[in-house]
Amino acid sequence: MNFTPLHDRVLVRRIEGDDKTAGGLIIPDTAKEKPAEGEIIAVGAGARDEDGERIPMDVKAGDRILFGKWSGTEIKLDGEDLLIMKESDILGVLGDTAASAAA
Repeated sequence: MNFTPLHDRVLVRRIEGDDKTAGGLIIPDTAKEKPAEGEIIAVGAGARDEDGERIPMDVKAGDRILFGKWSGTEIKLDGEDLLIMKESDILGVLGDTAASAAA
């Protein structure tokens, strides 16, 4: 797959949650909520400000992120279900990448 999002958009693969509850009950597919966690696959170059200067993206490919429940547009690319969303739809970065970005 060779896909590059434009401007301040990112391509995201959802990370599926567990099929069981903490008590061990199996959750059927019809009762599952779509996870709001994903991995960034590709990142655009960034938006432009009023002067035409590029605003760098705060996320990069490989980052694990949290996003809003209704964020993004679902697409199918090479048989895989993915999301395209704006960087502003991302709520935060998970894991070590978030700690290094804050430093």
